[in-house]
Amino acid sequence: MTDKLANPAPLGLLGFGMTTILLNLHNAGLFPLDTMILAMGIAYGGLAQVIVGIMEFKKGNTFGTIAFTSYGLFWWSLVLLLLLPNTTLATGFSPPTEIAMASYFFIWGLFTFVMFFGTLKTNRALQFVFMSLAILFFLLTIRDLSGNIAILRNLTIGTIAGIEGIICGSSAVYLALAEVLNEANKRNVLPIFPVK
Repeated sequence: MTDKLANPAPLGLLGFGMTTILLNLHNAGLFPLDTMILAMGIAYGGLAQVIVGIMEFKKGNTFGTIAFTSYGLFWWSLVLLLLLPNTTLATGFSPPTEIAMASYFFIWGLFTFVMFFGTLKTNRALQFVFMSLAILFFLLTIRDLSGNIAILRNLTIGTIAGIEGIICGSSAVYLALAEVLNEANKRNVLPIFPVK
């Protein structure tokens, strides 16, 4: 007798999506970076996704394992990048430069773009999440490379990245809720547009 395992992906998508929305409300200029975003990054964006990655591993889903664990650890690393320069734990280390942050976002964008190709046989909703996330990382790269061009950095690229990030996070939340509601109702309540 075997027990059916629950689908952990909606939890990971919600952790990613809700944290991404909140961070990008900040990027769009609605409120400053504060402990609310950092706490979401540690707990829901970080820990929840790492747990989901481990659960996907137990299901034999390599793509889910790599995606959820990687993005969970992304949130932890981002929080550490923001907090370590302000603690006594990293004495002698300065905050990352704009070039360093641009490199950080670029490598995550490149990873996400390659992972997008792993979604091509799944559904359009997941494809949208990955492609919009790759675009977000590349916009953040451009924002940080624009350096001293304050108007370009803050008003244009930063705001565009924030709006795009809200869209990306919302698409992940939509997919998570669609998977939960569709399974609970045993029918398509919210479409995810599977690839045929």
